[in-house]
This record gives sequence, C-alpha cells and structure tokens, in this order.
Amino acid sequence: MKALIKITLKNGVLDPQGKAIENALGALGFVGVSGVRQGKLIELDLAAKDEASARDEVERMCQNLLANTVIENYSFELMG
Repeated sequence: MKALIKITLKNGVLDPQGKAIENALGALGFVGVSGVRQGKLIELDLAAKDEASARDEVERMCQNLLANTVIENYSFELMG
C-alpha cells in the first residue's frame, strides 16, 4: 500500500520559502502570481495488512515525526 502525505504551513505562519519563490517568479516575468506557499509531499510504501492499520500507522508517523503540528497541517491519501 502506498501513502501520499501532504504537509503545509498553517495559515498565518510566515513562509519565507514561498515568498522567495513568489519573488523569483516575478523576476522571471510571471506577473499576477501571489500567495505562494511551499509545502512537502512525502510518498512511502507500507507493509500494512489493511487500510485501517495503514491509516493508523501514517497518522502516528505524521504526529511523531513528519509534521510539526504546531506550525504545520497534514493530510494523506492511501492508494492500493
């Protein structure tokens, strides 16, 4: 089973990387781009026996390591 985990900064948290991307896009001539936010996409394979145990495992991974839940939100999708 595969998991796709999306991690983004919470609203209101400054995103200097997103701002740098926004500025670089403007410098390259891409006009009208604003509100750029950068996040992470993590893809991993699981050996879980069923969807419920896979969901629980990914939830624990996110809570304990992958996401800083003080400043980040996360969501995930299981496939296969």
